[in-house]
Amino acid sequence: MTYVYAGAADWGGKDPAKCNRGLYRLATDTGTWTTLERGLPDEVEVRCVTLHPTQPGVVFAGTQAGPYRSMDAGDTWERMHFPGDEPVVWSFEIHPADARVMYVGTQDMAVYRSEDGGGHWRRLTVPTNPDGLCVMGFPTRMIRLAIDPTKPDELYAGVEVGGLVRSLDGGATWTDCNAPLLDLATQERYTQQHGPRRASEGMMDTHALAISAAQPGTVFLANRLGLFRSDDKGESWSDMEIGRFSPLTYARDVKVFPHDTQTLLGAFSIAAVSDAGSLYRSADLGATWRRFDHDVSINSTLMIIAASAQTPERVYCAARRGQVFGTEDGGKSWQTYLLPAEGVYALACV
Repeated sequence: MTYVYAGAADWGGKDPAKCNRGLYRLATDTGTWTTLERGLPDEVEVRCVTLHPTQPGVVFAGTQAGPYRSMDAGDTWERMHFPGDEPVVWSFEIHPADARVMYVGTQDMAVYRSEDGGGHWRRLTVPTNPDGLCVMGFPTRMIRLAIDPTKPDELYAGVEVGGLVRSLDGGATWTDCNAPLLDLATQERYTQQHGPRRASEGMMDTHALAISAAQPGTVFLANRLGLFRSDDKGESWSDMEIGRFSPLTYARDVKVFPHDTQTLLGAFSIAAVSDAGSLYRSADLGATWRRFDHDVSINSTLMIIAASAQTPERVYCAARRGQVFGTEDGGKSWQTYLLPAEGVYALACV
């Protein structure tokens, strides 16, 4: 059985008449969604879903009440032993070489590490006031974590809205990487289009991070202003200029294709709340891009990408208002599945 998991949570542009929360599982052979509830908090909000890399059926979900784990492909859930009463979890990352080591990023700008598969957690000392941190109408959160697959002690945490911070020693110490990003935001092409304040804020509005084993130390950053690249672990940055290939430049997600480390997948839209989005693919680590979601009509911001680690031809993506799209043949054809909820933040596929 092939499953796709999607998580939804409250968001600023929500339609009060529609459901804006929940965890759902799609059986691709029937095209039907199942609402997953057993063991989860009431009115659960899910902002990240992660699959265990070596244990089929083990799924992790980040909720408004901490991280939860399922041992049976989502049929039942239990809360992991995690400090704090109700930490809102935004990101969950598993060490690529030792699955007992896990990291969780939360809404209070915290990162936690477990070395025993989630049995015990330790809060890491992460900068809580990085350069360029913006006070917004929503809480600041560690929206995405990324580990260098060739040097797993090198960990990056994306802050919304506060750029990113970096650890080169497994989370023991951290460095603020925002100074070169803020300097980049002062360039005329950004200040003329957005104004100085909005350009700085947009550069700090981190949405996603990715690192490819093909080029260790190279970090890809998706934010409100586009897609950016650092070849020196965040010491300097360059604009990947996705506008040369796509009319959509609001970058919400970027993923390294698990079966080809030279290939990137990017989710591009107009803005945080919009009526358009597209999935793009690059076979040369972002030098060139082509639209990947052929003959797909996306009616809201494209939020998240999921590529199967087991089946190279299987890729899914999800839009803000509940459209989920999937290909089982490497992009030749696509199917649309309407999620019974809006506010999609999380997606994972077996």
